[in-house]
Amino acid sequence: MSSQNIYILAIESSCDDTSAAILCNDTVLSNIVANQKIHEEFGGVVPELASRAHQQNIVPVVHQALKKANIRKEQLHAIAFTRGPGLMGSLLVGTSFAKSFAYGLNIPLIDVNHMQAHILAHFITEEGFKKPTFPFLGMTISGGHTQIVKVESYFNMEVIGETIDDAVGEAYDKSGKILGLGYPAGPEIDKRAQLGNPKAFQFTKPKVEGLNFSFSGFKTAVLYFIQKEVKMNPNFIAENLNDICASIQYTIIGILIDKLKTATKETGITQIAIGGGVSANSGIRKALKDGEHKFGWTTYVPKFEYTTDNAAMIGIVGYLKYLESDFSKNNVMASSRLKI
Repeated sequence: MSSQNIYILAIESSCDDTSAAILCNDTVLSNIVANQKIHEEFGGVVPELASRAHQQNIVPVVHQALKKANIRKEQLHAIAFTRGPGLMGSLLVGTSFAKSFAYGLNIPLIDVNHMQAHILAHFITEEGFKKPTFPFLGMTISGGHTQIVKVESYFNMEVIGETIDDAVGEAYDKSGKILGLGYPAGPEIDKRAQLGNPKAFQFTKPKVEGLNFSFSGFKTAVLYFIQKEVKMNPNFIAENLNDICASIQYTIIGILIDKLKTATKETGITQIAIGGGVSANSGIRKALKDGEHKFGWTTYVPKFEYTTDNAAMIGIVGYLKYLESDFSKNNVMASSRLKI
């Protein structure tokens, strides 16, 4: 790595959180996230409201990131930002701000793929956390994405499996909505799952060939099961909520672990690094650790604040690209469907 201290301002605005971070080389000096609570009452992210909130939050968030890092804007070497994938309106706010700020400071602009950033978050230097070595398998599990990526080097990645419909985070949220839980439902299901019997109720796993995922059928199975049981007993959900949550989580984790087992067998790679908001789930983390003993895996889980959408992960990609002088032109455009 570079012997010179490189200061990167990173901006993340792909969905409903506005985040700014300052990195000195591969170390995070500040990582500020402004959450948008307004979406809770709608049970999901409303794109128009998200982009408006980004416009309100981005200047204060950047200001706070600089202040906390004790860095003046004149000390910055480059500005990294999320180019995609994500909600177009949200991406445009971050992209426009980053382009203007970089132009005003006359410093390089670096566009970042959000999905690569989830994987490369593992290379942030953080006490107590080890970094994977190449090659490894990256599994990104979040509200909008579920994919397995073979990672040969920082920027040599191949998607070998992904969802063909709903993401794993959507499976949690839609199941939670059926049960009358709030949004997002993942943390609540995880909490209740720890108090319930994971084998109380059986849900079939979708049969999808290869390494791809499908969760839409699982969501429908949960819906039909609940409708059937509630018809016989109107108090079924209230009387069995912990067991239902435990059974839902057990099935989802089983789907993920089965695909990882297949991926490690097909590739011969036993290093597994996970990222994305759903990787904060305690059941998934335990299942991965169990995999170390059962299947000989070596697993890596980033610090909690680097699992959800955050600018620190954008910053580490910005730093790695800076070392290669991989800069963007000022006419770079946001892309809602950007691929790895």
